[in-house]
Amino acid sequence: MTRSSGHWPDFRVPLSMIRINNNLSIDEREVWFTFTRSPGPGGQNVNKVATKVTLHFDVADSSALSEQHRGRLRETLATRISKEGVLRIVRARHRTQTANRRDAVETFVCLLADALRPRTSRKKTQPTKASKERRLTEKARRSRQKRQRRVRYADEDEY
Repeated sequence: MTRSSGHWPDFRVPLSMIRINNNLSIDEREVWFTFTRSPGPGGQNVNKVATKVTLHFDVADSSALSEQHRGRLRETLATRISKEGVLRIVRARHRTQTANRRDAVETFVCLLADALRPRTSRKKTQPTKASKERRLTEKARRSRQKRQRRVRYADEDEY
């Protein structure tokens, strides 16, 4: 579901540019929020104040993201992105809408920064001589230990 389809109420909260990392900032207009009543803390207020915050970000239509970024986000955050390409982050930990909104934005920044961080590939290495010796020594010790546990019968020698 996209905002333009009419299914999402268009709640825009004035934010500055959301800085993800040194190379990427996302415009405030690309993020929108919905608010609902929260099952979390709030006492008597919980039944009348909409403190639960859902942050929505349309990964598919974002002008801030390159195709490479989009692909990386779809791959890394596949479980959090809907079929329509919308990333949802739900927060209801705090008693106030403002605190939950701040928490949602912080989570959003951390998720995107982590997903877009370049991964270092594993370099193949050979086991060292010492590690091979340790492995063989431990293997021999376990073998001796298991051999000592065996129950020996008088008839075993005949086989």
